[in-house]
Amino acid sequence: MNRREFLQTSAWLGATVPLGGWTAGCVGASGAAAGDLTDATVASLRQGLTQGRYSAVELVRFYQDRIQRWDQNGPQLRSVIELNPDAVELARALDRERRQQGPRGPLHGIPVLLKDNIDTHDRMQTTAGSWALAGVPAARDAFLVERLRAAGCVVLGKTNLSEWANFRGSRSSSGWSGRGGQTRNPYFTDHNPSGSSSGSAVAVSANFCAVAVGTETDGSIVSPSSYCGIVGLKPTVGLISRRGVIPISASQDTAGPMGRCVADVAALLGALTGEDAEDPATAAVASAARNRRDYTEFLDAEGLRGARLGVLRSDFNVHRLADPVFASTLDSLRQAGAELIDPVTLPSFEGVGHAEYTVLHYEFKAGLNAYLASRGATAKIHSLAELIEFNERERARELPFFGHETLIQAQAKGGLEEATYREAKARCARWRTELGAFFAAQRLDALVVPTAGPADTLDPVNGDHGHGGSSSYAAVAGFPNITVPCGAVWGLPVGLSFIGPAWQEGELIRVAYAFEQRTHARRTPRMAPRLPANTAAV
Repeated sequence: MNRREFLQTSAWLGATVPLGGWTAGCVGASGAAAGDLTDATVASLRQGLTQGRYSAVELVRFYQDRIQRWDQNGPQLRSVIELNPDAVELARALDRERRQQGPRGPLHGIPVLLKDNIDTHDRMQTTAGSWALAGVPAARDAFLVERLRAAGCVVLGKTNLSEWANFRGSRSSSGWSGRGGQTRNPYFTDHNPSGSSSGSAVAVSANFCAVAVGTETDGSIVSPSSYCGIVGLKPTVGLISRRGVIPISASQDTAGPMGRCVADVAALLGALTGEDAEDPATAAVASAARNRRDYTEFLDAEGLRGARLGVLRSDFNVHRLADPVFASTLDSLRQAGAELIDPVTLPSFEGVGHAEYTVLHYEFKAGLNAYLASRGATAKIHSLAELIEFNERERARELPFFGHETLIQAQAKGGLEEATYREAKARCARWRTELGAFFAAQRLDALVVPTAGPADTLDPVNGDHGHGGSSSYAAVAGFPNITVPCGAVWGLPVGLSFIGPAWQEGELIRVAYAFEQRTHARRTPRMAPRLPANTAAV
């Protein structure tokens, strides 16, 4: 997208367009009448498919039409980078299978969108938003895509993202990629969607699908989920295989489910998990307690009763206007029966952030070189060095707003045997041990903390200027983190994070679901072009 297109789209005028009306949360199990699928949950879609009120083909066409009208045209949210040309035929085959053999499971016929750094071996591309990878499809499905297909999901398409999962330049605009342009926040389209799973968050929020898959290294699921008013779960590293996901860090990368409500995230999570011999990090999920296939059993409306929650207050400040939202959130948790340890003080994070940054640079170089080598001889690039050269040749398409300093810094690193890398990785490992010991000593079920501040305005020239976030604690430790809408500032969503110890996704789903059912804080976006002029700047 060039500068003129950017400014024209930012100036899109007209009446506020409600994407399904101003309704709280998701439509319940019986709330999606035939022909009215807006805000429908996985459970309601499954019920409609089971009862024959619509088919998987009709679901696919419904979402394709919405994407065409609101994502590619109108306000141009640009959350979907590519639609699957085979989606209708895949859905037709699943409809036939349902009639002849019955459904494979609860996700049979449900359309799912995938972030464009997840390999699919079909007629779609996997590019991380970069023109450098366009033209040659991936040689095989990612492990998680194999799992989704086996569950009967329809891969509807790929979502836009911050190019190279926002590990490219120091002044990036979240949600921008050379191939996909600028993704926009569906609440106010001149605002930032956050990243890097920008497209997945916006597509779910704007009802272009019920559920999507994002990826996170540090904040890339939970931050856009918070900005876009949805639920996002960053699992324990190793719960979901990373094979076939374009890497940043072997230490911290994970995929995760994103949906408009906790029940949808729980439904998708079970289909994504599993041990994969090609990703050693998944070996730890082999035990029955960790190798779950159904996380919906944790959906308990009374799940906060007796839960012991540590309140993080002093570690960071997201935004002064978000303070009343957080205070109200804590009242809701108390009223629901949670025991709040307020405040708690975590082990020192001093030096961990620098160590994390070092680890990411080293592991990005090693991991990306290995991934690019697997794309085959016909690919445009085969190494990080060749990617940098490609960007320099294609500056008009790839570097119109910000540079690729991060790629250059990573290329300058040596191998994983270097002492600098080993020392940084050891410091991050100590943080994981310290945080795990802290949970045990304090007997905490979870930490609660604002996920991020409200969305900032888009600025392609100067890049993001957001209000901070809390994702690094769980990201460096590899621990699970779920964010749930808890309120809004001037109509911009704010999320609450529940962070738990390793492998406790079920417990986080339990408390997050109970909080969601008590507060019903999510509001459907109205896709206004900008904040009203009489409100304070955010």
